[in-house]
Amino acid sequence: MTHHVMTEPIGRFSASGTIGRGLQEAPILRQGLALTWLLAAVGAGGRVIVPIVIQQAIDRGLDDSGSGISVDMSFVAWCAVIGIVAQLIAAVSQRTAIVRLGTRSEQALNDLRTRLINHIHKISLADHNEERRGALVARTTSDIETLAEFFRWGGLAWLINGTLMVIVAGVMLAYNWLLALIAIGFAIPLFIVLQAVQRHLVKAYETARRRVGDMLGSVSELVTGAETIREYDAGDMLLERNNELVKKRSDAQIRGGIIGAFLFPLGEVFSVVTIATIVAVGVGIGPGGGLTSGALIGFIFLTYRFLEPIAEFTEVLDQTQTAVAGLRRVLGVLDIPVEPPPPEHPRPLPAGRLDIDIDDVTFAYRSRGVRTGSDDVVLEHISIHIPAGQQVAMVGATGSGKTTLGRLIARMADPIAGDIRLGGVPLSQVADADLRSRLVVVAQEPFLFDDSIYANAVFSEPDTSRAQVDRLVDTLDIRDWIDSLPEGLDTRVGERGDALSAGERQLVALLRAGVADPDVLILDEATSSVDALTEVRTSRALQHLAEGRTTIAIAHRLSTAARADRVLVLDHGRLVEDGHHDELLTADGPYRRLYDAWLAATSTT
Repeated sequence: MTHHVMTEPIGRFSASGTIGRGLQEAPILRQGLALTWLLAAVGAGGRVIVPIVIQQAIDRGLDDSGSGISVDMSFVAWCAVIGIVAQLIAAVSQRTAIVRLGTRSEQALNDLRTRLINHIHKISLADHNEERRGALVARTTSDIETLAEFFRWGGLAWLINGTLMVIVAGVMLAYNWLLALIAIGFAIPLFIVLQAVQRHLVKAYETARRRVGDMLGSVSELVTGAETIREYDAGDMLLERNNELVKKRSDAQIRGGIIGAFLFPLGEVFSVVTIATIVAVGVGIGPGGGLTSGALIGFIFLTYRFLEPIAEFTEVLDQTQTAVAGLRRVLGVLDIPVEPPPPEHPRPLPAGRLDIDIDDVTFAYRSRGVRTGSDDVVLEHISIHIPAGQQVAMVGATGSGKTTLGRLIARMADPIAGDIRLGGVPLSQVADADLRSRLVVVAQEPFLFDDSIYANAVFSEPDTSRAQVDRLVDTLDIRDWIDSLPEGLDTRVGERGDALSAGERQLVALLRAGVADPDVLILDEATSSVDALTEVRTSRALQHLAEGRTTIAIAHRLSTAARADRVLVLDHGRLVEDGHHDELLTADGPYRRLYDAWLAATSTT
């Protein structure tokens, strides 16, 4: 029995908490961060040297105590040299800091994107159903790209300009504490406004990101389902729904932009008012208060240095909020628990053919609740022993639980009660790589890549030679089909296999399963939607593929059940009959009723 460990929803994290989590998830970004910040500090310090040099050049290089103004050109020249050298050092240091941050951020985002894709492939199929694939694609594309854009500009602004502000503030306090407090004091109302708007920005951009996911999911459905949409003439209705999603996405983006645009003019207003106030107060203090002309001019330059990053932050802030919202959604996916969880101490499967034991298994999808004995339970108290090499058919009405049981045997999920063993080893103790090398599932709608039949057959076993695939084609007795194709094994299948019929796609899936050479084969509705000729080919290939293997076929076509060694009948999540086809027909129970209904349906088609 498995237990789900609940984690704190990432959506509850503050902006600082999300950034902290992001740094934890990207250790390469933390490596050398102190040195990067030190280089940024040197770069900022070099920019502060210029106002100090100007102040010294005015106060000590100019002498107006006599009849006129005299200039100490030697001292002014030294000030100019010091300023140039300081700027060169600052430029080199700042450039190095930018390169270090840029390189590490790209490496961190590459690692994060790779981890995210790997994690998506490990989470439960129920989570894939609850959050549509379009939204998951958005996490690995647009959200990661948002982070990349932030590091290209916003991250640099926070590192370089943030350091500059701290250093400039310190120097301003050393010059004149009163003027420094005035400059810093004017910044307080601005930050109060920014903080107040921050919550609205986060909410607006989170909504915008969610709308993007919804829109991508809808567009994906329109493109991939174009044939079905045209067949049912449902284009106008679905396009209208898609247009509504596009408008919601646009409205959400506009709302975020309006909130961000409200911040933009604050920097300009702040600059004008602050400089005017400092000039007025500085002139009032004058030399009598210890504030020389050079010190006042130098302080004005320092104030501009202090105001420049604040003004830029009004532009950077909305990008920062977008990045934080994107990071929060990425971390939200990483917080989805891996299901089924990998074993801490995996046990190897025994060599040779494998039997299957299902011991008092009960299962309910998490989204439906976990209340044993209620209508929410999909499977209840299932116990079955399948000897190695036996060919079993699982049948039942739609919703009986047969597909779910097949998924549990393939460990796409774990039961909430009971145990499933493969070769005597509990599935929860088998490493996923070991299980996938010994057990293969052929789905009702197999996914094919836009490549040749050969490439699709060997994608999981890339070292398989063409000669081996050719021999397998003969073994499965599908040579007549392969030879009927324009380019044989090199025939391209189209996107998702659209160039082939449903039955031909299943033949490719069976060829793929043969290349994998599993000990256990699970066929999920593998002959449910094929024409008569392809069904003959498929049945023939299945017969050859199943030889010597433990095989479980989940099918609505009861001709498959008639050929099986054993038939399992499920009804409303319970095993109601178990026996050979002929025995179950004689018993005149649920299987006989299913078989009669199937015969009646096939006789009318």
